[in-house]
Amino acid sequence: MRRFVFRCVALVSLCLGTAWADPVYYTANLAGSNESPANLSPAMGVITLGYDATANTLSVDLSFSALTGTTTAAHLHCCTAPGTNAGVAVGLVGFVSGVTGATYSGLFDLTDSSVFAPAFLSGPGGGTASGSEAALVAALAAGQVYINVHTLTFPGGEIRGNLQSRAVPVPEPDGLALLAVALLALGVIRYQRRGLRALRLRTQKPTRR
Repeated sequence: MRRFVFRCVALVSLCLGTAWADPVYYTANLAGSNESPANLSPAMGVITLGYDATANTLSVDLSFSALTGTTTAAHLHCCTAPGTNAGVAVGLVGFVSGVTGATYSGLFDLTDSSVFAPAFLSGPGGGTASGSEAALVAALAAGQVYINVHTLTFPGGEIRGNLQSRAVPVPEPDGLALLAVALLALGVIRYQRRGLRALRLRTQKPTRR
């Protein structure tokens, strides 16, 4: 019985541990009022960023519209508190230029040092990709990373958003974990029934005189 319970508990722990290995997500709403200094641009945008510590990747999904000028570039800036400016940490490679609205998706391999801006790599990153990844992840957790969309009208940035951790519901156990829980419960019930049966037999056994 002990061996059976141990195996089930180990299986449950493994499954739940895997569920918690999901990427960490950050989101932001982009607006001209978030810029420093703020501007009156009517443009709006939204970004979702996902960090996968197991794969060492960073996913970026960005959409925006109604810019007053056409796009020139977009970057992740680090590391500073909201309302203040910082240098570029990661440039959004493949970002479309010359438009006033678009969507963008990118996946960055954080083990590749070329992903990071030279000044960030040699500064907060300590000269290595792993150091740069650690610095960026720590800044994300502290709310010190922002996305900036630059345009011809506002070269310093027309819309901006400070990335914040997105609350994610506690993941439900997958089918394998549920099966393990069910097996564990069944084993416990069977063990209890076996004990009760033995107790009844001892109780009902005739007493020798």
